[in-house]
Amino acid sequence: MNSTRFLATLSLLALVFTSSVEAATREEKRVADAADVLDQLLRIPEKSIPPSLLSRAYAVAVVPNVVKAAFGLGARRGKGILVVRQDDNSWSNPAFIALTGGSLGWQIGAQSTDIVLVFKTRKGVDGIANGKLTLGADASVAAGPVGRHTGVATDLVFKAEVVSYSRSRGLFAGVALEGAGVTMDRKANAAFYSSTSMTPEKIFVSSPNIAPDVANTFVQILTAQTSRLPTQPGMQSGTSPAGEEASQVRTYGLPDPGETDNPDTEYDPNY
Repeated sequence: MNSTRFLATLSLLALVFTSSVEAATREEKRVADAADVLDQLLRIPEKSIPPSLLSRAYAVAVVPNVVKAAFGLGARRGKGILVVRQDDNSWSNPAFIALTGGSLGWQIGAQSTDIVLVFKTRKGVDGIANGKLTLGADASVAAGPVGRHTGVATDLVFKAEVVSYSRSRGLFAGVALEGAGVTMDRKANAAFYSSTSMTPEKIFVSSPNIAPDVANTFVQILTAQTSRLPTQPGMQSGTSPAGEEASQVRTYGLPDPGETDNPDTEYDPNY
């Protein structure tokens, strides 16, 4: 009887260990896929997210392989990662997120789409960390401009707290994501960092040494993207919400529409 219980215990431990390894592997693949999306930005600079926008971002989320859950107006769902800019201008460890939303405004006929969200302020990130952020309701969102410059983008883009993009068939385009929800994937965070106590706040402020190497690869690629332009000239102080100190909110300003030196920037809010 004791032998039977011992074997059963060993089998259970093996199952738990195998499940943990597989979960960690899934999360590492998610980070690697997100890094691949960013890598494509370097390859098609004339048809991708403007580096001037990324250089002034407070946070960046990448959700690879968002897929249709139904035909017509059915929902889409994807899982990705989110990083925030630190006080020293470096990028944090990635926190895992999930995105759900309707098909309106997304590429017709695309079975799988990569989504990139550029957060201009801390407000949206706090919403995700505290439960859920609904784009267009909890934070204003606009389809982003495409190309090296952002000057001909409408005022809506500059006022929006989140700028959204999608990529299918190798090309980036601004995409309307009103109504899409973004939540924290706490199960994935626990698997990736091997700790159930890893809150988003802890992830963002922790040393890069706590994350697997693939996270550093993602950060390096993003750093290569966001180092194209200096950030300091475009930064400005944010307005604090009630009850918060001004130093807790950072807003990264963008140039006014008239400041661009390239009138050929593409902007397609309904792609």
